[in-house]
Amino acid sequence: MQVSKEEILHIANLAHLNLEDSEIEKYLTNLQDILNFANIVNNAPVEGLDITIGANEAKNVFRKDEIKVFEDNEALLQNAVTQEQNMFKIPKVIN
Repeated sequence: MQVSKEEILHIANLAHLNLEDSEIEKYLTNLQDILNFANIVNNAPVEGLDITIGANEAKNVFRKDEIKVFEDNEALLQNAVTQEQNMFKIPKVIN
């Protein structure tokens, strides 16, 4: 598939891009390279290949939620700009 200058200008218009005349040729070349690569990928032989989702068998590992007591609350609350009832106090974010 060959891309024309008019198609580049049309795509640029749709993307609200203001291309200089010197940029049009660069975009034309880059888009043509992308389309050529996509054509190679589309025509790659895939007969007889196993279906894979990923390169490894990694799975999500979940841990059980557990309550843990933090021993040094004073040191933690030293970082608070303001605190109230032994907790961080932050500005209201919802009206």
